[in-house]
Order: sequence, then structure tokens, then C-alpha cells
Amino acid sequence: MSDWIIHIDGAARGNPGPAASAFVLERPGHTPIEQAELLGAATNNVAEYTALLHALQKAAELGGRRLRILSDSELMVKQISGEYRVKNPELKVLYEKALDLIDDFESVSIRHVRREENVRADALCNAALNAAKKAASPATAKAPANSSALEERVRTEALACLEAAAKSWSRGNAENPPPAAVWEQIWSVLEEANVLKKPARK
Repeated sequence: MSDWIIHIDGAARGNPGPAASAFVLERPGHTPIEQAELLGAATNNVAEYTALLHALQKAAELGGRRLRILSDSELMVKQISGEYRVKNPELKVLYEKALDLIDDFESVSIRHVRREENVRADALCNAALNAAKKAASPATAKAPANSSALEERVRTEALACLEAAAKSWSRGNAENPPPAAVWEQIWSVLEEANVLKKPARK
């Protein structure tokens, strides 16, 4: 049986603050399964562990036996791998739940990857958080205090997304990451920075 590949991500704005988790589960011969969930107020690490738990639960539900999990959380990866101890009581509970779920599979590996290698899961997290923020915020927003610094940060983040995708595409991986996922990540950067303007009403 081929390994199933799962990209996971968790994000919190405020740490603790509004948080979301997401995963993308890829099975040979099947359309990828994507799932994102808002978590309320939580830390970034709690969001990362929640993404792992949800991914493991979904894989078990679908009958998966061999998993390769990719995460951009170096802390969580090293804790699950046994390189780091888990000292935080809240994380310890989630950590033990994850190990219990992992024991039910034939094989589970977890590897740390850079953010640009986790584009789709990251985009799902940001899209969920942006949608929640948009629903809770008034239609008008204040202009940023330092527009030049903001523009430079947005430019840097957007270029990083494009450069990472270009490197992958140049190696012949035309759909990894999918162009739509790259666009969603760039859109998330623009929305988070509040640089998108609605057209004026006539």
C-alpha cells in the first residue's frame, strides 16, 4: 500500500488569538481532501497540534495505514519524534492524544518542511481566519500607520510565495504547488495587510 501524504498547518493571530487548523490529505488515485476549522482563541502550537489530530482522525476514518505527514512547525515535529520534551500541560494532553492515534497506524512519519513547501495548508488556515475576521469586522478599516513599511513587507511575502512556486515549477512540478493555491496565499497576504480596496459606490 502506498503512503498517504498529509500537509498540516495551524495558525494563531495574537498567540493566543483567533486560531485555525487545516490539513490536505493526498491519496493515490483520489482527489485531495482539504479541511480547515476555526478554533476560537488558541496559541499557534495548540493550532498545529489540533491540525495533526484532525488529520490523523480523518486518515483513520478513511482506512489509511501508512502516512507521511509534513508540517512547518519544527517544535511539534521534534516533540512527536521524541527529540524535544513536551513541558506545556495543554500541549502535553494533545501530544499524548496524537501518539495514541499514531499507534493505530502501520507506519507514520512526520517531517518538518519550510512554509513555502506547505502552501496549500497554510492558505486554508489563512482563508479561514480572514473569512472570520471579515465577518466580524465593519466594512470600513483604518489606513495603516506606516504604509511604506507595510508595502515592503507585503512585497517581500508575495515575492517569497512566487519564488518558491517558481522553483518547484522549474523542476517540472507544474501542479505542485497548484497555481490556485499560490494565488490564494498571495491573496491572504494582501487581505491580512488590508491593502485591498473595495470599489467606490457611484
